[in-house]
Amino acid sequence: MSSQITDAVVTITGGTGSFGSTMAKSLLAEGAAEVRIFSRDEAKQDAMRHAIGDPRLRFYIGDVRNEKSVQQVIRGTDLVFHAAALKQVPSCEFFPLEAVATNIQGSANVLHASIDAGVRSVVCLSTDKAVYPINAMGMSKALMEKTAMSIARANQDSDTTISVTRYGNVMHSRGSVIPLFLEQLRSGRPLTVTDPNMTRFLMSLAESVDLVKYAFSEATTGDLFVRKAPASTVGALLSGVARVAGVSDHEVNVIGVRHGEKLYESLLSSEERANAEDRGGYFRVPLDTRSLDYTPYFEAGEGENAPDEAYTSHNTERLDVDGVVALLETLPEIQALQAGRS
Repeated sequence: MSSQITDAVVTITGGTGSFGSTMAKSLLAEGAAEVRIFSRDEAKQDAMRHAIGDPRLRFYIGDVRNEKSVQQVIRGTDLVFHAAALKQVPSCEFFPLEAVATNIQGSANVLHASIDAGVRSVVCLSTDKAVYPINAMGMSKALMEKTAMSIARANQDSDTTISVTRYGNVMHSRGSVIPLFLEQLRSGRPLTVTDPNMTRFLMSLAESVDLVKYAFSEATTGDLFVRKAPASTVGALLSGVARVAGVSDHEVNVIGVRHGEKLYESLLSSEERANAEDRGGYFRVPLDTRSLDYTPYFEAGEGENAPDEAYTSHNTERLDVDGVVALLETLPEIQALQAGRS
């Protein structure tokens, strides 16, 4: 991977988010010639510029919805990491057409511009909420995946490799539950939890970056990659956060499952898992290369593998509180928190 990043020009859409900033630092450390951050928020760009302070980091104001601004930033780029998206479930529920415009049409703009510019590889970031989606955010990300696969299928002879990565909850990312729990503990407020028995996949920011890098180095166009990850109940996560924060006595307020939430999430559907290649730490789902000739699907089956069990946060490795604590203590933010208490 490093040899392909060295001296490369890399564009990160949505680059001021938690993933984007972590990815940018990693790319710069591996010798990228230039890292372009493409986003709409000039305040976040300015904060990132001062925080990282590397002249190889370049900032472009624009929106993935705007084809011209996308074309401008991608021109001359070797690699694209497409992270720009509307990610919050409530905002997408209330404004689903905005999710369509950013997550689906915006992604199509990035992919078409990348092919036109001769980009070597584009990795699109997706989410476990795209599997069996029940909310607008998950539905829009599922259609983003379908759009990426459709464009990959129609451009298999292109020099641009298109792939998709899916991941679950990224721990301590912006808007995630861990910073919320920590803030509630610091202020002495009750910890709010939807359902203590709800399970979620757990992945660090560093692991999410590794997943994207793995897709870049290993993908054949149209591939979908999932990194295997442990999960825990929300109750165990809550107890683990309290322990690493050094708080033994805290009130818990169970507020119930919110609109658009599931008891557990899935990283692979049963149909995808039946056709997935198990690569040890990863699953690879190859592109469905069927043609537009629908006749065979009416007259005969394709002999595909029978559906298997979906890969979910209920049937993956389940961490208890001790396991959650051990995982939390690998996070730089938690290490800094504990160092500050000592």
